[in-house]
Amino acid sequence: MRKNFGVKPWTYPQPVFILATYGPDGTPDAMNAAWGGISENNELSMCISAGHKTTANILARGAFTVSMATVEQMVACDYVGIESGNYVANKVERAGWHTTKSAFVDAPLIDELPMAVECRLVSYDSESCRLVGEIVNVSADESVLDIQGKIDPDKLQPIIFDPIHSAYRKLGEKVGNAFRDGAKLK
Repeated sequence: MRKNFGVKPWTYPQPVFILATYGPDGTPDAMNAAWGGISENNELSMCISAGHKTTANILARGAFTVSMATVEQMVACDYVGIESGNYVANKVERAGWHTTKSAFVDAPLIDELPMAVECRLVSYDSESCRLVGEIVNVSADESVLDIQGKIDPDKLQPIIFDPIHSAYRKLGEKVGNAFRDGAKLK
């Protein structure tokens, strides 16, 4: 028998995204966002409210990066989600992070987060809080690549958000082969 919970923003897994931007004076800013994902082959969409400093920066600069939060950086990733850039200008520095300017968009890459999606702003709807970015590049530090040169989730160790328990969880082990294992039922 199922238990009904009503309308809740619950799905599994919910990625923990760290959005990074530059402020008007060039200071790096970052925030934690969990409500998002791929919406087209070259598009990422997420829900972030208009009151965030990061939202204002994205609208002003037209660009942002989205890094995958990791087990190693969980505390800093949580910090940039609970502290507001509207009140703490050096939030990225206080998180212990360093940044490098993206070669593809006017936004910073966070050196301590080894995988990022680099985006140009496509649209933002302040009523629905829906942000859409065009993916112009995905970059990853060599430390998280496998021997074939592909991103290895076991090395990356991305975390997910558990909205039901207000917790972060690490991504689990491989259990099958996408677009192959289902063929057994054909």
